[in-house]
Order: sequence, then structure tokens, then C-alpha cells
Amino acid sequence: MKKKILQIGIPLLVIILVIIVILTRGGQKRHTVNSPRDLPGSTIGVQLGTTGDLKASAFENDKAGTRIERYTKTADAIQALGEGKIDCVIDDEEPAKAFVAENSNLKILPGEFSTEEYAFCVARNNVKLATQINEALRRLQNSGALDTIIDRHLHDHLSVAWQKKAIGRRNGTLVVATNATFPPYEYYDNGRICGIDIDVMQAIADDLGMKLDVEDMDFEAVITSVQTGKADVGASALTVTKDRARNVLFTIPYTRCRQVIIVRDGNLAAHKQSLSDKFKANFITEHRYIYLLQGLGNTLVITFFAMILSLVLGSLIAIVRTSHDRNGGLGILNALCRLYLTVIRGTPTMVQLLIIYYVVFASANVSKVFVAIIAFGLNSAAYLAEVVRSGIMSVDRGQMEAGRSLGLSYTQTMRYILLPQAFKNVLPAMGNELITLLKETSISGYIGLVDLTKGSDIIRSITYDALMPLGVVALIYLVIVMALSAGVNRLEKNMRKNER
Repeated sequence: MKKKILQIGIPLLVIILVIIVILTRGGQKRHTVNSPRDLPGSTIGVQLGTTGDLKASAFENDKAGTRIERYTKTADAIQALGEGKIDCVIDDEEPAKAFVAENSNLKILPGEFSTEEYAFCVARNNVKLATQINEALRRLQNSGALDTIIDRHLHDHLSVAWQKKAIGRRNGTLVVATNATFPPYEYYDNGRICGIDIDVMQAIADDLGMKLDVEDMDFEAVITSVQTGKADVGASALTVTKDRARNVLFTIPYTRCRQVIIVRDGNLAAHKQSLSDKFKANFITEHRYIYLLQGLGNTLVITFFAMILSLVLGSLIAIVRTSHDRNGGLGILNALCRLYLTVIRGTPTMVQLLIIYYVVFASANVSKVFVAIIAFGLNSAAYLAEVVRSGIMSVDRGQMEAGRSLGLSYTQTMRYILLPQAFKNVLPAMGNELITLLKETSISGYIGLVDLTKGSDIIRSITYDALMPLGVVALIYLVIVMALSAGVNRLEKNMRKNER
């Protein structure tokens, strides 16, 4: 039987691999872009939700076969361009200059793709704040401070061009949402978020007598955070568009920018770095390893408390469902549990995380770590409940009858007799769920939380190196998973000692 499986399986696997190679090779044929006229038929990289995305969408689904590759960060699109996966990237001129300066094998085509104006955004019902920011912007424009901030960033290449004033800040906190992967407008430098937008917002906060709090998140989450009240202002090199204007209020523009096309420079080769130089650039320079340590701490905290929540809630659900299956009681509770399991298991974890953050806790000022614990705990509980239920059902029914005959109540019998045996039976499955939970926390960055994966994303957005940050993060996850697996195996052996 085993020989037949091998005889069929190995050739089938080879055929599948050959098909994948053929498809991959077929997709590697590149299109040369020398001007905007060459865009039809090419593969264009853009950052999701940006003006470049909107402008490039006009070429999508044309007869020439133009394809748009959308990335959550422009830095990812730049990496894909450098590796030959796409033909060009459409981006704003100043960030494009910063990207090209760090990637010697890329260049910006002469001319422009389009022009645009940047503005800040606030919630549509917050007209008062929009008015205050507009007045502050006009004062900065009239005094020349706004031009000075922009010039110092663009021409003097300063990371901080506005010194925060030593004034009283009695008017509260101005929470600003940004996507710190877009130099020189917003990016990380020495562990802090800086850039033109951040300095301008600091100057506005000084003018309004407010404390500034900047939160980094994915670009597509900036406007959503403003809409739902998670942030007061969106400051992320935002262009005013009709679709965006339907959802948020925009301030007066504070600068103009050109959209340009970035392509590979066929005359130049990418600068090669040694392994030690890459390690130093990614982790030692500016103490960038701090991003991974901060992310690792959040990942472990979320995993630990989410697992406790899922274990408690999952066990309660399992008890309710088991009681209903065996005794026919708890009909309403059982129906609610089944509904909960259907909804949670039938929807993606990321969607649940976003709903809990932007809808359930829309008006609540709670920690993002707390939100992540709740989201992942509720998600894991749905799967753990079925694991525990299968463990309880695997225990002989006579165990319950024996416990009741000894004078124990139903709860006592379940607690002292059935559950210990059930947990022992399903311990390997519970260990797998813990490992799955740990890895699922990698999507926490979608709500602006710095977890382990987000920490590597921050480093990648600075160094434009994908292999080293992602490789180290994968290694950290692997070490944690191996430690968890070893712990579960040891616990399982200890619990089965009494069976000898």
C-alpha cells in the first residue's frame, strides 16, 4: 500500500512543481518603462489607497494587459521593483528621492506623472478642530514657519526641523494618525517618528496649546482611525480626493507634490553588502533592535493573556454544549454558544480584530494591547471550545455517574473528574492552538500595534532590506514555537505518569 502511495504521490508532486516553475517563469517577463507612455502593458507597483493607486487604476484592465500590484507600504513596492518582480513604481517625488538614494539600482524617470496637494484630515463632525487647524496653518504660512520646516527637511535633510515650544498645554491631546514609511514626510529616525508632517503637526499643537501624540499604523487605516474617533487628525501626505472627502474633512493644503515613476536603472547594479554589514544596518545602527524587543514583548503579553481568556471561555462553552448534548438542558445557552462558534469560526481573524478595534471599542479609549487580547482570545476560544468538548466527550459516561454516586454535584464531578481527564486527552491539540494563537498575533500591526512582525516592518521601511529582518523574526518565532512544543510535551508526559 505504501509503495502504491509513493508511486502515485512522487510523480504527482513532480508534475505540480513543474507546473509552478512554468507559471512562475511565464510571469517573469518584464516590460520596459521609459516614460508614462510605456505604462500600458506593464506591471505597476503602488501603495494601497494612495493617489498613485488611484491614478494607476485608470490603466487597470486595459487591452494592453496592464497589471497593478498593490502593497501596504511603498517600501515593499520598492523592494519588489529592485528584485524585478514589477516594472515600475508610482510614488510622490520627495519620498521617491529618498527611496532611490537608498537603492543605487533604481532611478526616477524625468518629467512627472501627475501633481497633487497635501492636506490633513479630521472627522466630518469635528468642524471646530478643522477650523482651528486651518487658522493655525495660515498663521504658520504667514510667518514663514511652514516654508522653513519644509525647506529644512527637503534641502538640509534634517529629521527634526521644528523645536517643540516650552508652553502650557491645557487644551488636551491632539492624537495624530500617520503611516511612518514615507520619508521625508513621516518616517522613523533613532526610534522616533519624524518628518515634515510630524513637525507641522507639532507646530500646530504648539499654536493650539495641545500635547501631540503620534500613532503609526498602516496607510489604509489612517482615515478609518479618524472616522471612528481613534485619532483626531490624519497626517500622512494625504491628497484630497472626492472619495476621501465624502468620509472626512480636509484642511487647507500645506504643500504640493509631483507624482513620478521609479524604474530600475539598467546601467547600475545594486550595492552589495556583507552579512555583517547588513546585520549592523538592520539591528545595531540607531539601536533598531529595540523595535523587535518592543514587538516581542507585546507579542508574548498578547499571547499569554489571550490564551488564558480562550481557555476559560472555551471551557465554559464546551461544558454548556456537552451538558446540552448529554442531558438536553441549557437550550438557550447552547444556541448562543453555537451562534458564537459559527460567527467566529466563519470569519477571518483580521476582520474580527478590525471590527473589535474600530466598531466595538470605537469610542472607548483603551489600550491596543487590551483590544488585541480580547480579539485573539475570543477567536481562539471558539476553536478551543470544540477541542475541550471533544475531550469531555471522550471520557466514559460512567465517570460522571460514578462521581454523582459518590455524592458530588454535577459541577464538582465536572471540575474534579471529567475536566482533568479531558484536558489530558486533548493537551496536544491545545498546544497546537497555542502555537496558532502565537502566530496569529502577527496581524496586530493592522491596528497600529507594534508586535514582532510590525517591528520587522519598521526596520524594513528604514533599510529596504527584506531578508535580514524577516529572517530574524522567523527565527524568533521558530524558537518560541519549539520552546512551547517542548513545554507541552513535558507536561503531557508528567500528566500520564499516573497511567503506568
